Amino acid sequence: MTNAELMARDLAYIWHPCTQMKDHEQIPLIPIKRAKGVYLYDFDGNRYIDSISSWWVNLFGHSNEYINSKINEQLQKLEHVIFAGFTHEQIVKLSERLCALTGFDKCFYADNGSSAIEVALKMSFHYFKNRGETRPYFVSLTNSYHGETLGALAVGDVELYKDTYKEIMIKTLQTPVPKDRSLEAAKDAAKEFEKLLEKEHKNISAFIVEPLVQCAGYMHMYHPNFLKLAKELCEKYGIFFIADEIAVGFGRTGTMFACEQAGIKPDFMCLSKGLTGGYLPLAVVLTTDEVYEMFYCDYNEFKAFLHSHSYTGNALACAAANATLDIFEKEDVVAKNAKKVTYIAQKLEKFKELPNIADVRQTGMIAAVEIKGYDPAKRIGLQINQESLKRGVFIRPLGSVVYFMPPYIISYEEVDTMIDTVYDVIKGL
Repeated sequence: MTNAELMARDLAYIWHPCTQMKDHEQIPLIPIKRAKGVYLYDFDGNRYIDSISSWWVNLFGHSNEYINSKINEQLQKLEHVIFAGFTHEQIVKLSERLCALTGFDKCFYADNGSSAIEVALKMSFHYFKNRGETRPYFVSLTNSYHGETLGALAVGDVELYKDTYKEIMIKTLQTPVPKDRSLEAAKDAAKEFEKLLEKEHKNISAFIVEPLVQCAGYMHMYHPNFLKLAKELCEKYGIFFIADEIAVGFGRTGTMFACEQAGIKPDFMCLSKGLTGGYLPLAVVLTTDEVYEMFYCDYNEFKAFLHSHSYTGNALACAAANATLDIFEKEDVVAKNAKKVTYIAQKLEKFKELPNIADVRQTGMIAAVEIKGYDPAKRIGLQINQESLKRGVFIRPLGSVVYFMPPYIISYEEVDTMIDTVYDVIKGL
């Protein structure tokens, strides 16, 4: 089998996500035969450093031997069972660990990040409904992204994804994101948020935020103090605080969860992506006993939270998640990452000397380089992607923002290759 042969078969039948399929008339689709560590291998013998962790999910490398073994062990016992009226050991263990790790009381499971957002939105609205209040609005930050199902799209603010569907969306309000990473910008944004709450708080169920880094929002980053101030305002005006840690959780920002850097505990925390180490679809919404008890009643009161997915709590996915947490516990991952964070910061310095660079920013293991001076129609990000692939590095720029979010097991030599390759490509534009 060759790349060309498998690509032809794929394009005959498959519609890929987030893709203008006509592009593949000129841009080759790359079939991947296998993967190991930070590398993806195609059918023609080429290998590529997976610099974006395959859409931000992979933490400890592809085909990790320990996670493989734990999934295989579970596969011999139970692959899946309906999660209404039944339970299993892996999900009980995982839930105990997640609650101990985060300080929450209850876990509600779903299949993917967007579904977790839907759960948190519905649950926060339903809480007030059970209390006799109708609060139809949600508040999110400008430039935010929370997924692509309709509810998740509605609370986002990236026009590229959202505008087509605006006529069929739920009611949402936006408040300005801090314009940069300064403390002053955080304070200014909090003041704007309070103005909105003063006017609309009785109609608002929850505020939803992607802490510290708006990942699909072109890797925009801001000061942790905004989260602290926003949480105080949510408490003052009696609305819920939903933390979307789907992309930024599990060590991506330099702490296990991004909210830790602000010293806050949200009312809901949504997790997915890295939850299973990048292996299988699984998502969870963590919340409090206070929320749980608002739905706890006799059946005929009809206050139950009737939300479900066929593969909720999949046993294989939970085994992968437990294996992922094992690695965090045994290997002190966050502390080890801190050294790589510093090294990556040093490597990024040289980008600042290039005349076509507008900004260089970093939060933990997430780094971004923003390019300037190019007509958007030229698709400069795509050009950088294609040239980097030729040199063995896979990146997937967001417009003119090139970012790095590699698996944590990346070596210092591989960091050099990843960053130096992209630097040379950008310098040669």
